[in-house]
Amino acid sequence: MNHFVPARSQHALSSTPPTSLISSTNDNSALTDLCETYGAEPVKLRRTREGRELSRVRYRRAEEFMTLLVPEVPRDWPDFLYSAGIVVQLGLSSHLLDVGFPDDWCARHVGLHVDRSLAYANVTGFGCECAETIRLMQILAPYWKWNRRHLTDGVYSDGSFKADQVRALVRALMDHVCRVTGHRHRPIMKSQHSPSARRAFEGP
Repeated sequence: MNHFVPARSQHALSSTPPTSLISSTNDNSALTDLCETYGAEPVKLRRTREGRELSRVRYRRAEEFMTLLVPEVPRDWPDFLYSAGIVVQLGLSSHLLDVGFPDDWCARHVGLHVDRSLAYANVTGFGCECAETIRLMQILAPYWKWNRRHLTDGVYSDGSFKADQVRALVRALMDHVCRVTGHRHRPIMKSQHSPSARRAFEGP
């Protein structure tokens, strides 16, 4: 069953993590392999108070952009997907910054490729095992292509996703970011999926 692996926040008891090296390309072979796959320079992960605060800011920005996805806001389909890309990139960036990825490294080697964001998140403990979420990231990436100004550059597949499906997957992803990072949840758009679907996202 596709789901997000339940995760207890690493910061449940403290909002200021210690400044310490938690991982590097020498002791995380999956991260090393992923950097090589994407042609990215090696990266050392170091949790800092500054990174934690920037992570919190990104999470709050992601929740603010969720307002662009509510059914009451009229948007055409490409703009909707573009907005969804912004939300998930901000949300996944919150996790990456929280575990110690430097923001400038992310700008150089991740950019608007939300599929890469999810891949780097998963090799650093994020725990997304939802096949539909992974597929959505592949459809969205790089999300600049859904900006109407760029649609004349080509025709892009939407993977047959519907708006309600995208809302449900993005909301579940954001809920999981909240659980993993421990940032305070400020629900702006409530979950659109049924109790059975929520169980699938949350695992057994």
